[in-house]
Amino acid sequence: MPLVVGRYDLNSSVTKSSFDIYLSDHRFRAERLEIEPVSDLNDRPTLVFLHEGLGSIPQWGGFPSSLCAVTGCSGFLYERLGYGGSDPYPGGWPMDYLEKETDLLHGVLNECNVKNPLLIGHSDGGTIALLYAARHSETLRGVITEAAHIFIEDVTIKGILEAVKVYENSNLKEKLARYHGDKTETVFRRWADRWLDPAFRDWNMEASLSGITCPLMVLQGQDDEYAGLVQVEGIRSQVVGPVKTVVIENCRHVPHHQAREEVIEKMTGFIAQDFR
Repeated sequence: MPLVVGRYDLNSSVTKSSFDIYLSDHRFRAERLEIEPVSDLNDRPTLVFLHEGLGSIPQWGGFPSSLCAVTGCSGFLYERLGYGGSDPYPGGWPMDYLEKETDLLHGVLNECNVKNPLLIGHSDGGTIALLYAARHSETLRGVITEAAHIFIEDVTIKGILEAVKVYENSNLKEKLARYHGDKTETVFRRWADRWLDPAFRDWNMEASLSGITCPLMVLQGQDDEYAGLVQVEGIRSQVVGPVKTVVIENCRHVPHHQAREEVIEKMTGFIAQDFR
């Protein structure tokens, strides 16, 4: 049975188109997802997918297309500088790299004329979505985060140390190279070194949460190897706008792959509230 939200059959097909964005002398790889047939509800949100700290567009798999098809919403994805098909990151990676990504996100959304954005961010992408919403809630239809961090825990450090071991003693590097090519070593080491840097240990974005007034869904796997549920509660208790929390049992750091059907169901319900 196709999922129906309201009176609309939203079991639509999705067309992908890939392209490059040129912004401030840098090239970003991007992808649009368009619904066919085109929805007659022109005010539906555009789902903007923000990838994780080792991620890229292809690493989302078929999840964005499935969510767009079920909700009847168009989608937009891009790769941040240093990832996938985008240009390398210029210079060193700053301590406030997550905060700086909000400026780049703002530029990308404006350059591509993304209408009615609803951000869906995973891990680093989730944190970037929160930071962006803290500054630009009035421009957003909502935010969904998966496994976002608002501060660093001991379990975060433990999880990243384990990831380094896996990277050095398995074929993880070869797997990541399928998406990042000759940038793979930089992508991994930059991510791991930043989060393991003692100077970064006190990073904390909680002071920004009170600026979030748009609708928010906070989703996390119960067994996330990089974060405890204190992250979820910390977000819930400090944002100003309406917030819904979802903890998925028997799930780790990548809910949209590890609990795909449940995640689509939960996200669809949240998104559908916007246009019922």
